[in-house]
Amino acid sequence: MSDGQPLPRITAESGFFWTSGARGELSLLRCPACRRWAHPPTPGCRHCAAPRLVPEPVSGRAVLWSATTSYQKLLPGVDVPYTVGIVQLEEQDDLHLTTRLVDIPPEDVVIGMPLAVRFEQHGDVYLPLFGPVAA
Repeated sequence: MSDGQPLPRITAESGFFWTSGARGELSLLRCPACRRWAHPPTPGCRHCAAPRLVPEPVSGRAVLWSATTSYQKLLPGVDVPYTVGIVQLEEQDDLHLTTRLVDIPPEDVVIGMPLAVRFEQHGDVYLPLFGPVAA
């Protein structure tokens, strides 16, 4: 935990995801056979049944698919209000990521708005957050 905010545990299966921000990249699993992306991670490809997926960087660009804003303080170290969104990454129509939205007031959040990844570092963990695309 950092400032009361729960942080993910880095494991052999998920370490690539939580640490790729150190290189300024967002990495997800991709099937080397059919080239489909998979998130959340799975051990094998759910499209072509290939037995192994490999981490690869994505563009970090997305559009907002869904969002909710919390005005209630539930955890120490997490300021309110904060907005949690589901973003659709540009690489694939069904490639979604749940994340916190940053650098945008809740009243300016609009479904379909273009977003880009940013990283918040907590030791070895780099949380992928999304904010508006810079003008």
